[in-house]
Amino acid sequence: MNTASHEDLPSADLAMIQRMIPHRYPFLFIDKVRDIREAESAVGIKNVTINEPHFQGHFPAKPVMPGVMIVEAMAQTAAVLISHTLNLIDREPLVYFMTMDKFRFRRMVVPGDQLELHVSVIRGRGKIWKLWGDGRVDGETAAEGEFAAMIDVPKAVV
Repeated sequence: MNTASHEDLPSADLAMIQRMIPHRYPFLFIDKVRDIREAESAVGIKNVTINEPHFQGHFPAKPVMPGVMIVEAMAQTAAVLISHTLNLIDREPLVYFMTMDKFRFRRMVVPGDQLELHVSVIRGRGKIWKLWGDGRVDGETAAEGEFAAMIDVPKAVV
């Protein structure tokens, strides 16, 4: 049952995120999504900690969050935005990458950082969405780029 208001969702905590996207540990890379503006933009929050499994090998002496995981965190933020926009809470939507373009990595993201994932819709209609993502730490861009995704809702809700 969808108890959240579709029109008014200024933020999504971890429990709400898990109602909106299928990702779970160890592949859930966002802790919160705030400033959700339907069909426009959202800001994901990723608290980076040394306890994450990828830091055991990337790199043990100098832990750095892999760029692909930053991009995945952006995509998960976008999936929450799309799920909210299309009113897919509790409908188990799947969001698949289609393209990743113009990505640049500008600074390292390390344990102790709070990564803000600013995503905005370039174009969104039906199942296909194109977005811009900008990952920031302390206001400084760590990664940015454009990506497209397709949404699929495999489960019918009765």
